[in-house]
Amino acid sequence: MKNWHKKMLSLVLAAGLLATASPAMAATASQPLIVKVNDQKVQYSKGIAPTVQQKVTMVPLRSTLQAMKIQLSNVSKDSITVIANGKSVTVKSKLAKINGTAYVPIRTFAELTGYTVIWNAKTRTIQLTSPPATPTLPVEENTPPVDTTVAPTENTAPTVVTPDPSSTITPTPAPSTETADTGGRGFMWEVQNNGNTVYLVGSIHIANESFYPLRKEYEQAFAEANYLGVEVDITQISDEAMQQRVLEIGEYKDGSRLQDHLSTYTYAKLGKALLANDWKRDALDHFKPWVAEMIVSSFAPSDPEYKSADGIDLHFIQKAVERKITVMELESQDSQLMMLNNFSDELQEQMLYSTLYDLDNPNQADLNENTDEAAEMWKTGDEKKLLELTNSTAGNEEYNKAMLIDRNIGMAQKIDGYLKSGGNQKYFIVVGAAHYLGNDGIIHLLEKKGYTVTRK
Repeated sequence: MKNWHKKMLSLVLAAGLLATASPAMAATASQPLIVKVNDQKVQYSKGIAPTVQQKVTMVPLRSTLQAMKIQLSNVSKDSITVIANGKSVTVKSKLAKINGTAYVPIRTFAELTGYTVIWNAKTRTIQLTSPPATPTLPVEENTPPVDTTVAPTENTAPTVVTPDPSSTITPTPAPSTETADTGGRGFMWEVQNNGNTVYLVGSIHIANESFYPLRKEYEQAFAEANYLGVEVDITQISDEAMQQRVLEIGEYKDGSRLQDHLSTYTYAKLGKALLANDWKRDALDHFKPWVAEMIVSSFAPSDPEYKSADGIDLHFIQKAVERKITVMELESQDSQLMMLNNFSDELQEQMLYSTLYDLDNPNQADLNENTDEAAEMWKTGDEKKLLELTNSTAGNEEYNKAMLIDRNIGMAQKIDGYLKSGGNQKYFIVVGAAHYLGNDGIIHLLEKKGYTVTRK
């Protein structure tokens, strides 16, 4: 059984939305992460804690270095310099500001200092161990780091990391004049009306560095744009806000429990999956099936080669921030969560069962093949394969209507408004590629309104 739901997500839902949602929701049912330096627990200031952002474990920078007795020398938006063992060391690393506190991926500490980073799933502990040649430096038990800003906590288990120069995080490549052979053709269309131009870009929400640099046509069109439009600007979503919203809509308020909405067989299968991952059998009883599905999906292996951080939409969101142009949302975090929440119990159980089945029957080869197939489709700009994938959900009327048809109508209406507005503006719209083709796709909806849509 293929997980038909998961197969579509990289082409229809905002990059990283579910990666952000899963750990935030799971945080209500498990303990926070612990960081140890040479077996000494790091005592973070009240409210400060490691977290997970888009499946990357993030740790407070200054507090952790202080616990390691390593001096921070310089920080920029894409690099960090420290003085370790009397030597200046600089590595490239993306910083994230979480409620005012600087966080970096846990792997950064391995690259900066040579420390080994090991994850203990049972105790949910990140162990930082100094190199053999370096004397162990104790952490002062009663001197907590000085960070005072509250940060969210999370629950998704981080990846085991060891020092590996090939895994160094690098900034997104700059615009290039190279040919499409360096990245991929992808999907881009152009629509003009009333002096306005709208570029329609089909995103794949998980990608890797081989997608970049993009074709010069993308970068040129974006350079001319006055606005960037995306499904949801996930850079504005916090774990705390996500958790609060999911608790509002994803928990039963009528006195019923999860087992009241699932078949006995599916509920038993869920219990086994939870026990196998060191959770209590009834840990998710207060959640609805769609929430349980998103949480247990985090137990499954993922293709490490592809990340939402390299997705096409996030690439342009980051560039829009650099250019200081307005990022407009065609949807919202809430609209996407409410779509999942409004699925019938039957559909929610189908999605949950599909994920549980895949957990019991893991096949990394199939996983890699599916992801590679989607990547190749995007790189070659193959409309035929994109249409086949778009039509693959047509057999489930409820899922297809909510996930594609209704959302396509809403997005097409907003794009129609951009085209009819005055001011001779240029709009660069990046949404999941599966939203564009077919009789219910955005392109056909715009053509029905009288627009001419041209493939670029």
